[in-house]
Amino acid sequence: QVQLVDTGGGLVQAGGSLRLSCAASGRTFENYPMGWFRQAPGKEREFVAAITWSGGSTFYADSVKGRFTISRDNAKNTVYLQMNSLKPEDTANYYCAADPNGDYTYPRSWSYWGQGTQVTVSS
Repeated sequence: QVQLVDTGGGLVQAGGSLRLSCAASGRTFENYPMGWFRQAPGKEREFVAAITWSGGSTFYADSVKGRFTISRDNAKNTVYLQMNSLKPEDTANYYCAADPNGDYTYPRSWSYWGQGTQVTVSS
């Protein structure tokens, strides 16, 4: 089992920045690819970003490419999502996830989830 705790959400004006953190405990963190998803009210959960176990490769949704950066610190069992140039359409509950099996852009491929942290971007 892996336990994930998401933190760092909040209220920010458009154009601002936030950094989300996801702290992992339980089984060996550095063995797992990690990802971030988001879900806005009335919408399905959507892929945001993913990172390989080593951090050597990263993947992004087109909607956040160039604005968001995913990274990880295996010594701290933590994955981060740096979000810059935030837009009102980025408003959602953000979830980290671990251990994908299959297409990493599909929520159902991921085995473990954080509880989510709310990001609200005002215009």
